[in-house]
Order: sequence, then structure tokens, then C-alpha cells
Amino acid sequence: MGCSSCGTKSRGGCSPAGCKSNGTCGTSGCNALNVYDWFRDMELPDDFVAFNIVEVRFKGSRKEFFRNVNNLDLYTGDYVAVESSVGFDVGTVSATGEIVRLQLKKYRVQEDSERILPIIRKATDKDLEKNDELKLKEKATLERARTIAFRLNLQMKISDIEIQSDGRKVIFFYTAEQRVDFRELIRLYAGEFRMKIEMRHISYREEASRLGGIGVCGRQLCCSTWLTDYKMVTTGAARVQNLSINMEKLAGQCGRLKCCLNYELDLYVEALDKFPKAKVVKLETASGVAYSQKTDILKQLMWFSYEDSATWIALAVEKVKEFMEDNKQGKIVPPLQDVAAASQVVEQVASAQAPEFIGGSELLEDREMEAEIRKGRQEKGRHQHPHNKGGQQHRPPGQGGGGNPQGKPRHRGPDNRGPRRDNRGPRPPHQNRGPKPNNPPNT
Repeated sequence: MGCSSCGTKSRGGCSPAGCKSNGTCGTSGCNALNVYDWFRDMELPDDFVAFNIVEVRFKGSRKEFFRNVNNLDLYTGDYVAVESSVGFDVGTVSATGEIVRLQLKKYRVQEDSERILPIIRKATDKDLEKNDELKLKEKATLERARTIAFRLNLQMKISDIEIQSDGRKVIFFYTAEQRVDFRELIRLYAGEFRMKIEMRHISYREEASRLGGIGVCGRQLCCSTWLTDYKMVTTGAARVQNLSINMEKLAGQCGRLKCCLNYELDLYVEALDKFPKAKVVKLETASGVAYSQKTDILKQLMWFSYEDSATWIALAVEKVKEFMEDNKQGKIVPPLQDVAAASQVVEQVASAQAPEFIGGSELLEDREMEAEIRKGRQEKGRHQHPHNKGGQQHRPPGQGGGGNPQGKPRHRGPDNRGPRRDNRGPRPPHQNRGPKPNNPPNT
């Protein structure tokens, strides 16, 4: 994507340092949440008038539309000073041209809307320096704002703030479960920060989009990179994909169900249409009744087992439907083990999952298994032959077990001391001291 603000020119052209396709040259790479310009390679007529509305992005995922009334030569990545309700603000151009017309239609904004404010000028070095200074103060301002809100015991969470580039206005982004009366909070904020205060309620997904982060997949959050439409996600999407309903694993950083549960939902729904509708499929065979135990949606397989057997047999969905039709007609299908198609499916699955050779890691697992079995046998022997403190029966020499056939004395370690040496037996009768003086005998 060519632009005038690119500082990395290669091969005589303008190419960003990111994906070399649709990056933002002003940020030396692909900017998150930038819309791809599908019309950038189209040749426009000579007398064509460019669309004068530009999409400008600010901190986080906030984007607004502004009108290019001065007919400035703007490209993606340029910094511009735009008019605000109070003063002016500095943002980055994220889209220009005909793609903005589609963005207006997507967000349901009219082209002649009064909310579309004009662009004042391109941002100067002085504007950018002041903007950077105010951005450095946002962290301390956010901490102070949270402290004040905590003292008022308000049921809300201030997740992020954005100070306007001229320092005359600050926007507080917060999340709350219920309606919050923050009139007293605004009064304290105005006296503390000496700026116009704007409180903006956002959802939990929008909060995650503004703050960003890394998901369990190891990539940046979809809502902070490219996802802008937050569709409803239900637990039914997890059930269709045979996922366990564990909210700790299904929930994202926003605390809601992950948006990626909907990505492959249509594929699973289409694949499930080929499976029988019954939850448990029963097949009457010559060896008995076989019940379905597991389904592999993507491989189109169903696993069956008999009541008195722990062996699972894989059948293709087409074969299962054929057997079900035979059962409806009163026919008994042959044993599943003797079905040629079923055996082929099992062989294919086994060959796809397990290699034909044994690797070093598998040998290590076998040794670990033998060690666990040996340890379990030793523990079992200790429980079957506990040490008796009152007296032990010693085998005479030469009559020991297989471990010591010659009757040699065994070396006792610190944990095997044998019988106690101070076992003096019962007390003589003349040494009985009787009851204690404090406890008279019962009469």
C-alpha cells in the first residue's frame, strides 16, 4: 500500500515493514483493526471526485468519521488534528476513499450526519509532542481515578482512560453490571483533574479489545486485532462441537464465552446433519446389541461396543445408516468385527494415529510403566504383611522365601529395626502398685 508517510522504501516503491500488503506505514507494520481497502488497486476515472469522509482511529479500538473539508491529501497512517466537542484531538487515518462509504453503511452513519466533524489540519510536530506528554500522564491519572471511585463504593470498574490531545477533556471507560449514579464522582473528577469529564460505558468484550492481551492459543486477542462484530456466543456452540462445558476453559479474558467458538460452528453443524439424530444408536447384530459410545464428527465415524466387551469398533456413518435400515426391516446385521468396511476403517484410524516404528519417547514411557508396576507390587506387599509390634514370627534359617534361600541374616536399614529389644513381657505380681491415691477404688 503506497503512502506518502512511509519511511521504508524498497525496490523503488513504498512498502510497510509489516506484512508488505495492507500495513500502516506510520506504525512500521500492520495496524490492528484496520479495514482492508479492496478498492486500492482499482483505476478511477480522471474526473472522479474522491470521497471526502475519512475514518480516523484513536487510542485503543475507538474509531470515528471526519469530513475532509479542506481537501487535504491524506493517506493511511497520517496523523491529523480533528475537531472535537471541546478543542481538538489528534488521531491516525485508518481508511480513505470508497471503502469509507462502506464503513458508514456498516455502522449505520448517514453521510450528511451532523456528528461527522471536520478535519482541521495535518498534525504538526508540536501537536505530536504535546500528545505524547499527555499520554504519559494517563497511567497516574487512571490510578488516581480508581482510588476516588473506590472511596465512593461505586459498583463499577474503570478500565481505561483517554486524554484529549489538547488536555481539555478526558474520557473514562468503565464497565458495570447495573446502572451507576456517578454524579458525585464527576464532580470530584472535575475538581481533581481540571478537565471536562466524559463517562463512557463499554461492554466486557470492548474492554478486552481496548486493553488487549494474549489468548490461550498464543496469539493476540481477536477483538484487539481484527474482530469488530461481537456476535452472541452460547453454550450450544460448545455442545455441537463435543466440547466439555467447563467455563474456565470456554471463557475468554473478558469473562464471556470465547468468540472463536463460532468460527467452526457452521462446519460442525453441516457435518452433524449426516449423523443419526438419536443420542444413543442401537444396532442389533448376530453377536448381540451394540451401542454407540463416541462420535468423531470431522472423520464421520461412530464407535460402538457390546455390553459384555470393552472393545470399541469404528463404523462409517453411511454403514451405520445402512445397518439401521436393516434393523427396521427386522434383519439382524452380521457382527461388527466381521464387517469388512468396519475393519478397514479401524485400520485406517490406527495407521493415522500410531506410527509403525517405536520411538525413544515410547520406550521411555514403557520403562516408566514398568517402574510404576514394580512400585505398586511393593506397596501391595507391605500392606499384606504389616509389622507386628507385639511379637513377630521368625522363620528358621534355610526356610526363608525365594529372596534369601541360604538363610543368611539380612541387613536391616534404618527403617527396618525388627522387634523391640526392651520388650520385657508382663510385670511381676509383687510390683503391681494398685490404683492411684487420687482415684479410690470402686466399692
